[in-house]
Amino acid sequence: MQVAARFITQHNKLMIGIFVVLTLVLAWFVQNFKIDASAETLLLKNNKLYIETQVINQRFAPQEFILVAYEPKSGDVFSDESFTTIAQLSEAFSKLDRVASVTNILNVPLLSKATSLDAKLDPDEWKWQSKHYAPQEMREVFKNHPLYTDLLVNQAMTATAIQVVFKADKALSDIQNQITDLQKKVLNDELTEQDQQQINSLRQQADPLEQKLNQQRQKEINEIYHIIEPYKQQANIYLGGAQVLAFQLIDIIQNDLVIFGSAIGVVICLLLWVIFGQFRWVLIPIICCAVSVVLTIGLFGLLDLRTTVISSNFVALQLILTLAIVIHLLVEYRQLAGQLPDVTQQELVQTTFINKLKPCFYAGFTTCVGFASLLFSGIQPVVSFGWMMMVAMVISILVSLILFPAIVSLFNRQDKIQVHRISRFIINGLQRLSLSQPNWIFAISLVLLLASAVGLSKLSVENSFINYFDKSTRVFKELSFIDQQFGGSTQLDIIYNIPEVQQDKELVLSAQSVQSLQKVQFIMRQFAAMGNVTSVVNFTELAQIINSGKPLTEYELTVIYRLIDKSLTEQLLGSYFSPETQQLRISSRIKDTTEGLNRAEFMQTLKQDVEGVSVVPHSFVLGNLFVLYQDILQRLFSSQILTMGIVYAALFVVLLAIFRSFKIALIAIIPNILSTMLVLGLMGWFKIPLDLMTITIAAIAMGIAVDDTIHFVHRFTHESHDKSAADAVKATYASIGFALLYTTFIITLGFSLLSFSDFVPSVMFGLLTGLAMLVALLTDLTLLPAMLSRFCQGSEQVKG
Repeated sequence: MQVAARFITQHNKLMIGIFVVLTLVLAWFVQNFKIDASAETLLLKNNKLYIETQVINQRFAPQEFILVAYEPKSGDVFSDESFTTIAQLSEAFSKLDRVASVTNILNVPLLSKATSLDAKLDPDEWKWQSKHYAPQEMREVFKNHPLYTDLLVNQAMTATAIQVVFKADKALSDIQNQITDLQKKVLNDELTEQDQQQINSLRQQADPLEQKLNQQRQKEINEIYHIIEPYKQQANIYLGGAQVLAFQLIDIIQNDLVIFGSAIGVVICLLLWVIFGQFRWVLIPIICCAVSVVLTIGLFGLLDLRTTVISSNFVALQLILTLAIVIHLLVEYRQLAGQLPDVTQQELVQTTFINKLKPCFYAGFTTCVGFASLLFSGIQPVVSFGWMMMVAMVISILVSLILFPAIVSLFNRQDKIQVHRISRFIINGLQRLSLSQPNWIFAISLVLLLASAVGLSKLSVENSFINYFDKSTRVFKELSFIDQQFGGSTQLDIIYNIPEVQQDKELVLSAQSVQSLQKVQFIMRQFAAMGNVTSVVNFTELAQIINSGKPLTEYELTVIYRLIDKSLTEQLLGSYFSPETQQLRISSRIKDTTEGLNRAEFMQTLKQDVEGVSVVPHSFVLGNLFVLYQDILQRLFSSQILTMGIVYAALFVVLLAIFRSFKIALIAIIPNILSTMLVLGLMGWFKIPLDLMTITIAAIAMGIAVDDTIHFVHRFTHESHDKSAADAVKATYASIGFALLYTTFIITLGFSLLSFSDFVPSVMFGLLTGLAMLVALLTDLTLLPAMLSRFCQGSEQVKG
């Protein structure tokens, strides 16, 4: 350690030069760093549910589209003025490069106006474009229409929607189909190593095409917003769809990074100045934090490691970790400067490095163990977040332990040491409390632990992307309007594998199959959260209207299906019926804005009810995004909450290896358990659900708490060699206590600014991170010293 300390201080300019070069090189790759907010980044790629959904999408070929909802501010949606505007908008949308078709109330076949179903039926003859129906006649046609209600017209008949359908990228689709064909093996068997290698190779081929497509999608969304802008004075116009959500997520995350990142940086600078009172103690920490972040982002850009919605806060977390290490070094330096008035600046920096190398390394290592809990999830974006934070932690340690002493050694020695009276009052008060009232602290801690356990049992897992946005934002208004007025926003499919007893070679569909679908659709529509539901049943209802209100027999249905032009049957039924595989699809959307929606309970009840009407057990299969998100949430809950015991055990082993004392390791792990439990317990009590964004708070709380614990216990073990336990605790308070207090104060106040964000996950991250830091501070400055002074009495020597 002494050799390393001397090398850094004697070759400080070389060290700084190396970091300058590394920072400049990796800064170039920052431009390659990407935020991927697509829905697929949150899904399990080799999970059976995911593969089943991919197979469904491949088989029924649902198209990519954006929904543009049009609500006149005055007048009627069924009016000549509205028809003119709809036609103008549709014409403008159709000119976009990748648009395949634009569907609206003016160009869909109004087959309910037809007098009969026969082979000569030409759908083009029954469009408004051909017949120019009067507005009132159009209103009557679309009222409670079996196909178009909740799709092109809302129930209240006050708004209409334009569906902009995009062409698929043929090369990308071919690769994705090849991947799906290989992944199908998982449904019945396991993938071979050769299969997995081939999938990985295909994904590498697909990646540049996907990146290009995502850039094109962002451009298209911007163009659509530009097209609708002139019409906003006469109508409310809203955009919806999976790609719109991804676009908005990326946009708001990037804005938050710039706006709140800058604001937090300014506040941290001001607080550093207030606490330490010198420009150098503002400049050096900021340089270390900036270099750490640039090196990390540049490295991720170089390696093409992309952040998702889940890991988008890693920059803020790295800022916290780097600042914590730097403040510990800074406080140690200032205290040594007061204690060692005769040593040189070089010697002072070297002593600071030697004293803090072990605790900083130990703290970083145990923090990595805390974030390693994310690796248990088995969910790629969460696993990636775990690895990203461990890499970020390593970079933060290296930058802080090398760059900080190298820069400080360039300055003259500072002898003026001043501790604010408020800081001293808080530290002295906590010290007296922990030493004079340990029994009360133990009792309160036990009560809090029990209350946290109760709160933990109240934790729920919910995820609504719409509720990620503040209600005043454009994106919330757009998504919630479409969710409420146009049949929901999250896709849920039910696939019916037609049993052999219902199959007849002479019939396209048997009456029993249609009746089974009717029963399921009836069940689905009983749920308040269920939005649009469409299947073959809707077409039979339309056929009944055309057939003068008389339902078609299964034989009539078969004759019509075989007589009508194939392109029309494919247009009408291709997304809902697969004759080759004898499967029927019920397409539905869930209304995410439904008040009090418990998604887990909804899924369980729906499965039970659907299974109850099955002719053959397990003939109905649920799939698509709603099912996949619920599966991910349940897996995350299991991995992050139920495996905490494993992580605590791992932390205990690491602490045992560091301090080589069973008693010290046991004492050190208890505040970490209490800190994590308190954060999660408070979330349970205040009904803050765990979702895809807040699920990682357990790892974050653990990482922050263990960092504080290591520094406190390491200093205590050092002081206890020649002091009693009580005196060792007092000495530890006088050094480490201030570093913990300053770090918590600066970061909590800085990140409290996130509460002003329009992005709810950022608000929750700021508040929960601040809570985690405050809880860690209180447990490590009350419970931890109380246990150390009580259970490490006398001249007992502990190894550190």
